[in-house]
Parts: sequence; C-alpha cells; structure tokens
Amino acid sequence: MIVLAGLGNPGEKYAHHRHNVGFMAVDAIADAYGFSVPREKFHAQMREGFLDAPGGRKKAIILKPLTHMNDSGRSLRAAADFFKLDAEDFVVFYDELDLAAGKLRVKTGGGAAGHNGIRSIDSHLGNDFRRVRIGIGHPGDKSKVTNHVLGNFSKIDHDWLDPLLSAMAKAAPFLADSDDQRFSSDIAQRLAPARKERQAGGKPKLNNDSAAKAPSEEQSDAPGNPFTDAFRKLLGRQ
Repeated sequence: MIVLAGLGNPGEKYAHHRHNVGFMAVDAIADAYGFSVPREKFHAQMREGFLDAPGGRKKAIILKPLTHMNDSGRSLRAAADFFKLDAEDFVVFYDELDLAAGKLRVKTGGGAAGHNGIRSIDSHLGNDFRRVRIGIGHPGDKSKVTNHVLGNFSKIDHDWLDPLLSAMAKAAPFLADSDDQRFSSDIAQRLAPARKERQAGGKPKLNNDSAAKAPSEEQSDAPGNPFTDAFRKLLGRQ
C-alpha cells in the first residue's frame, strides 16, 4: 500500500491558494484513476483506489488532512498506525517557495525548509517519507511572501499548472513502484512540447492542413486577389 498525502488548508476560501497545490495534485491523481468518493477518516478527507504500476497493481490511499497545514502530521500518524505503515510508505505533495513556478523535485528525507506542514509531519512520522515538491516561485520580495503563498493562482499560472497536474496524475503509477526517477522523467517528457512552445513565444504550430491553406507570396500577389487588385489600382497598374 502507498499513501499519497497532499498538503493544504481545508475550506473553499483556501481552495485555489498556491499553498494548496498539494491538495490539487492528489485530487488530480484520485480523479484520473477513479478513486472512491471522499470520506472523513484519520482527521482527513480520504479516498481509496488502485494504481496499475509497471510492477503490478497496488492499493493507494489519498489523504488531504483537515487539521490545517500546521498540524498535518497528526493525520498521517493516524493512518500509519491504523494500516501499520512506515514513513517510507508515504508520498507527500506540497508547495515549494524556493522552486521556480512549475518546477518539480522528488526526494526522500531532508529538512522542512520552513514549511510548517512538513515540520509537523517530521515530528509525527519522522523524516524518511518521500516528498514531491511543487514549485510556486518566489515573489522576489520577502514582504510579499505571505500574500503570494496564501494567494490564488493567477489565470496565467494555469498555463503551467494544469498541464503539470495532468502529467503528475499520468505518472503516479511509478510512485507506487517507488520509481521516483521514472516519475520525474515521465512528467518532464509530457511537459516538454508545451514548454518548448512557450519558450518560442507561445505561438501554436501550424499543422499540415493549416500550412496548406496559408497563401504563398506568389499566390497573394496573383490577379483576382481583392487586396492586391486594390493596391494595383492605387498604383495605376490596372
């Protein structure tokens, strides 16, 4: 069994905050694989299902602690005691201020780096759990950090956020195999085309049909074209 725990704050007023991206990530996974409807257990919203990993089908639990971020560890500890799980059986998804927006890092263990949700889990479960750190970017000014973290994702953020959540959901079975490297590389491959397009200025590429319909320079200057006909009349060419 694997437990995929997302960190965030419960309640509609927090639902779209950057600090709640961990909730968004596990929701995307649960929805993609048809997990059970949510029910309250272990001081959390829990969903159950299966991930068809390359190494075989594995039961998975989704947890979204309802204790608020700063006390998230209490929920994970309750689930660990009930299912007799170790810290290594948990994967925790959460926001990372010091990663560029849209970047992803996966690791086992480490410090809390000022994240109160992770600090709480460390105190209840130890720090040997796996972490999926989701970059939300830094506002560049320390005085703006609180409003940034506890602010909603902007409309333009969804250009990278929505594809990232979808890619994480598709790659989730690799986490069930404890293949964190394959999880990361699969996400990178899925996001590569969209990133290249944004780097090129965000202009969509023409498909073959569109290219065929685009007039050539020779065609646009041919007689019968209303724009070039008018231009010729203006110059006295007709």
